[in-house]
Amino acid sequence: MNPLLNTLQAYPFEKLAALKDGSTPPKHLKHIALSIGEPQHPAPEFVVRTLINNMSGLSHYPTTKGIPALREAMANWCTRRFALQKPLQADSQILPVNGTREALFSFAQAVIDSSQTKPVVISPNPFYQIYEGAALLAGAEPYFVNCTADKGFIPDFSTVPAEVWQRCQLLFICSPGNPTGSVMSIAQLQGLIALADQYDFIIASDECYSELYFDEKNPPAGLLQACSQMGRNDFKRCVVFHSLSKRSNLPGLRAGFVAGDAEILEKFLLYRTYHGCAMPLQHQHASIAAWNDEAHVVENRRCYAEKFDAVLNILADDVRAGTISVGKPDAGFYLWMHVKSNDQDFARALFAKQNITVLPGSFLSREVNGATPGAGYVRMALVAPLAECIDAAQRIKAFLQPC
Repeated sequence: MNPLLNTLQAYPFEKLAALKDGSTPPKHLKHIALSIGEPQHPAPEFVVRTLINNMSGLSHYPTTKGIPALREAMANWCTRRFALQKPLQADSQILPVNGTREALFSFAQAVIDSSQTKPVVISPNPFYQIYEGAALLAGAEPYFVNCTADKGFIPDFSTVPAEVWQRCQLLFICSPGNPTGSVMSIAQLQGLIALADQYDFIIASDECYSELYFDEKNPPAGLLQACSQMGRNDFKRCVVFHSLSKRSNLPGLRAGFVAGDAEILEKFLLYRTYHGCAMPLQHQHASIAAWNDEAHVVENRRCYAEKFDAVLNILADDVRAGTISVGKPDAGFYLWMHVKSNDQDFARALFAKQNITVLPGSFLSREVNGATPGAGYVRMALVAPLAECIDAAQRIKAFLQPC
């Protein structure tokens, strides 16, 4: 067996199951899961119809690169969404992938040169667990940059020593962030591009939450957008990851794309051809339909905004009293709530008393320089229907009341 498998930690949801083990919640209360970021809004009907109408695709092997119409739809959407000065080239700057999770992991395996001395992969902390696992199994050393409230939950990359940057081969960023919902500015992204040029590493920008925001006139910026505004239309050293899971409520379709530096994507395509991860043809046609429509995405944002407003209104008294600290994030569908106590004890007790599952923040972070930035926080995914989110907020409010 690959000995690097022994370096992996238990996945957060394995830890959560162990934490809840032995607890018996009240039977009269329906369980509400706020722990996993699985969209529960209905899949767009026109996408479902397109999928069904193209089931003849089952009779054909799909190509790794995908059909031209799919790459064109992805390239056109990305060009429009991020106001790129030069259109993305569908033949060389786009690759379809089976969701960002698979792509983020395999990307590290393709680009890390483990023959170099102690290669490093840098990522935010807290973080999406795939970043760490991808780094370890690629033979690299993960290096975490803390995201703290005083910095707006944006990683403070100025704290990274030059020696680490010199060994860095890959930088993972996530904007809007999971779990904090923080959004990096164009200036911050351009600062990272300058560092990538200086130290010769690749930036992999996980932007799967980019379409869940609250101000229709001010969508989150993206890495390719930052490149474009610099006149950097070859997107050198820069790659972005996008998905239909959150944007279009299609987590089961497993459909997304990677875009950016054509030289990097050429090698990634070679890797993927051997990896055997082509998107089924019927999924490609359904994806085209989804990328070509924005109306359902606007409605999706409206539904999330309604839930955030309702939940935060219910918890407002507890925020004012200082019992918890939580507010609307810049984007995404998570509430990153500071509980001012042991986050694991909080999550276990909330499940035992109110039958609500939340994810302890310490399960999403690692200790760095004596501090674990996720400790004392819980992540709550507002993916359940509005009524369930309101019910959950009311139960949390009751849970927070002194005995």
